[in-house]
Amino acid sequence: MAIETKNVTEALDQIRPILQRDGGDIELVDVVDDVVRVRLQGHCAGCPGARMTLTHVVQQILAQACPDLKGVEAVE
Repeated sequence: MAIETKNVTEALDQIRPILQRDGGDIELVDVVDDVVRVRLQGHCAGCPGARMTLTHVVQQILAQACPDLKGVEAVE
């Protein structure tokens, strides 16, 4: 079963306030073959901890909302 964009958007809405506290944000770019592609914005875009944020925050929350998730990729 393919990941629904609605579920991804709702999960990102949960993550967004966490990132905004640090001057960042996240944008959904695309969902391809059950991989969610996002763009980190603001302070998150160049942050050295961005990879950890993607793995430990974004991917975990998205995996709960979308059990078929294969991964999360950051794009420029």
